[in-house]
Amino acid sequence: MMKKDLLNVYDLEPGDFENIWVRTRKLKKYVKTGKAHESLKGKTLGMIFDKSSTRTRISFEVGMYQLGGIALFLNSRDTQIGRGETISDSAKMMSRYLNGIMIRTFAQKSVEELAHYASIPVINGLTDLLHPCQILSDLFTIKEKKGSYDKLKIAYIGDGNNIANTWIEAAARLPIRLDLACPMGYDPDKTIISKGRKESKEGIYLCRDPLEAAQDADILYTDVWTSMGQESEGETRKKIFKNYQINKRLLKEAKKDAMIMHCLPAHRGEEITADVIDGPQSVVIDQAENRLHVQKAILEILLA
Repeated sequence: MMKKDLLNVYDLEPGDFENIWVRTRKLKKYVKTGKAHESLKGKTLGMIFDKSSTRTRISFEVGMYQLGGIALFLNSRDTQIGRGETISDSAKMMSRYLNGIMIRTFAQKSVEELAHYASIPVINGLTDLLHPCQILSDLFTIKEKKGSYDKLKIAYIGDGNNIANTWIEAAARLPIRLDLACPMGYDPDKTIISKGRKESKEGIYLCRDPLEAAQDADILYTDVWTSMGQESEGETRKKIFKNYQINKRLLKEAKKDAMIMHCLPAHRGEEITADVIDGPQSVVIDQAENRLHVQKAILEILLA
């Protein structure tokens, strides 16, 4: 059984992944065929946002609606959390009103503290450290398109951010080879990569050369060079990351049927060129759509 919370990929046991994929396929089919499926009728999800969002807000809100439940948008600036109420008090109080909490915030510690004091499921909608819902959606997309992710090589090019960290956790849990190319000083979290390397069966590799990482890759993956909260570093990062771009040259190093993935939003001309992200090998819109279906499966497992 899945734990009551989804704070990171390590919260999932091997059987949990398959449970999520089976439910996701079923729920996606229901949406495509117009079949109603209100497994969360009468349930309420509180959505706490400290960071702005497009995909996370829409996918969770629509997902709860399609499952027959209600999602409440809680901007921390408009609640007592933003006025100094402790996380522990908020968690205990919300547990009396809600059936689950999704939080999108800065510190992973805040999510873990919320989950510690809440008696209802807590889902990590994104922190500066991790983004489990995104990577689970990406894994489902790979499985959908390739049939399996077993033994595939995923090349991540760019900033060692929350996406890179979560891919490391996924590669530690599943039979995936992960090659990361990050500039010096922009590596993934040291603790996460150390643990991941110890637990990975197929190997997790870190290099400085994007061409090396991309060689014979099944998946080329990137994210923005400058994440939310780092805007002041934008111009500096553009200079440092200029060679860490997924473009036609890099695509030639990968396998002929390699897929292009990006968690969006994308900055065309920076981390990826327009011809590649908008080209035939790109699955970025499919990834974005699958956030809805995968998160519905997670909500159903945790809240039903």
